[in-house]
Amino acid sequence: MSTEALVPWLLVVPLTAAILTLLVPERMRAPVSWIACVPMLAGAVLITVLRTGATIYSFSGWEAPLGISFTVDGLAGGMILLTAIVSAVCAVHARTSLRDEASANAWFWPLLWFMWTALNGVWMSADLFNLYVCLELLGLAAVGLVALRGTPEALSAALRYLLAALLGSLFYLLGLALIYGSYGALAFTTLSGVLEAVPTVYVALALMAAGLALKTALFPLHSWLPSAHGGALTPVSALLSALVVKASLYVLIRIWLHLTPASGSLAGAATVLGLLGAGAVLWGSWMAWRQEKLKYLVAYSTVAQIGYLFLFFPLVTSGEARASGLAYDGFVLMLISHALAKSAMFLSAGNLIFAVGGEKVSDLAGINRIRQTSMVSFGIAGVGIMGLPPSGGFTAKWLYLQSALITGQWVWIAVLLAGSVLSAMYIFRVFHHAYLDGPPQATFRTPSIWLESSAMFLALSSVLIGLSAWAPLEWMRLPIFKGSH
Repeated sequence: MSTEALVPWLLVVPLTAAILTLLVPERMRAPVSWIACVPMLAGAVLITVLRTGATIYSFSGWEAPLGISFTVDGLAGGMILLTAIVSAVCAVHARTSLRDEASANAWFWPLLWFMWTALNGVWMSADLFNLYVCLELLGLAAVGLVALRGTPEALSAALRYLLAALLGSLFYLLGLALIYGSYGALAFTTLSGVLEAVPTVYVALALMAAGLALKTALFPLHSWLPSAHGGALTPVSALLSALVVKASLYVLIRIWLHLTPASGSLAGAATVLGLLGAGAVLWGSWMAWRQEKLKYLVAYSTVAQIGYLFLFFPLVTSGEARASGLAYDGFVLMLISHALAKSAMFLSAGNLIFAVGGEKVSDLAGINRIRQTSMVSFGIAGVGIMGLPPSGGFTAKWLYLQSALITGQWVWIAVLLAGSVLSAMYIFRVFHHAYLDGPPQATFRTPSIWLESSAMFLALSSVLIGLSAWAPLEWMRLPIFKGSH
């Protein structure tokens, strides 16, 4: 089977699964989802391994700009595979963790598949308007997932998330309209190398960047994220942090690498994004250290880790080809490592909360004597978040450091080092409480083997990805890398 033939199935299968899980009885929704995960995993592996270049698929044979085209290059293929792995593992966790919550369990599965469909659409879209449509579907599915608990806190968090997503979409749509009004096209293949360094284009790009930054929860536009991620059901928190917030950043990266005017200087904009990323690293880490609730600690950690991804912009626009290549590789590996480590950390946190029957970090006192597996998976995930060897997070930061050293951008080196120290502070704070003596009468529940193994699988993957970093970097390099302007 050719990779081009696989492209439509990556959208048809999850969309069909979403519709089926709405139609079948509630008790059948999880089994149907498990069955549908098999072709999704197989298709993701095949399209990643078999791809030899950029695969372009045009629906009904109509090419851009008249038709809808999807493109699978290295970056898109890697994200498709990452989405399949994380979503399938979270589905395993949800099958057990949501068993006692009938309403949430019933609606989780169709929303999961709508989310999966939208994510694959984002990864493969090669048109600014198609990206908008997929981002909207993704936002609606994510908001529904956040609201699954049905509590006032969950509904409030979902509403804040919805308002932030809609406002971000409005800014993105305004920028898109300016581009279309000036050039009469929205396809990447048509616009690449065509946009001029004129005020209209810069305003359009700024509007789109602002909207996407809001959707990504970049500091200081992050206030909606902690309550949405920290208050959601455990597998939902893992999916949101690992995949959903990455989608809008992915779109921004695509626009930056492929559509920005070649003759314009982007150093100023890149520095602004880098400084906002640095602010996210420092502020998010500090707020994570201060949290009393375990899942909110992990949620603020997501704010910090997003900041590392935005350091890509000043490093890739340095004007030095080798530094730009290292920055791109570091960004890709950071993207993968964070998705695996953060989903593992959320699942581990959920397992620990289930075991102790409380949400606070202080409730973990004595847990390490009884439930070592969940603490070990949390710790392994923490290794990736802190960026310690041999994790993927360490390799990603090492590539960033090399890029910064080559170009003499010392401020980003300081941010990387400070962020690692602050990450260690809030992660070791969890272990400090876990090793304290708990009350003698304390009783802990035992998480299912499916809960603990799903968290452990993702945690180990976040470390193993650092030992075999050459493979994802080889697969996910763009066929034509546009390093800097």
